[in-house]
Amino acid sequence: MTIDIGIPDPARKEVALGLCRLLADSYALYLKTHGFHWNVTGPQFQTLHLMFMGQYTELWNALDIIAERIRSLGEFAPGSYTTLKSFTSIADSDGVPEAQAMLRELLAGHEAVIRTARAILPLAEKAQDQVSADVLTQRLTVHEKTAWMLRSMLG
Repeated sequence: MTIDIGIPDPARKEVALGLCRLLADSYALYLKTHGFHWNVTGPQFQTLHLMFMGQYTELWNALDIIAERIRSLGEFAPGSYTTLKSFTSIADSDGVPEAQAMLRELLAGHEAVIRTARAILPLAEKAQDQVSADVLTQRLTVHEKTAWMLRSMLG
């Protein structure tokens, strides 16, 4: 079926592909954050356990928003681990790091998501895709604030 939403097909597909990368990075960061929530130890346990829960819950909710935007653009959202892994720029953790290393890994993950979202934003703006630009701006706001908080915890 033809999609006629005022965005030319090539631009629509390019933005959707970028959003697939954002979805994959967000999912990889969600998994890492949830795993750290389960496995954090040490004197900051309670603080980090609760903070990680807030972060993975926010990421979980964002996944649906990003995937539904991809679908609204007429493309299929990646839905398997294999496909998501092929799109992500975030590496898996090697084992269970100590708490400070968890914070550093999550900071690097949020910064990766920020770079991914920032790279897609000009594509959405050029396509006059205000809805995707809004999703990207919202994601940038959350990830930049979270990165700042993680940096602050690291000193």
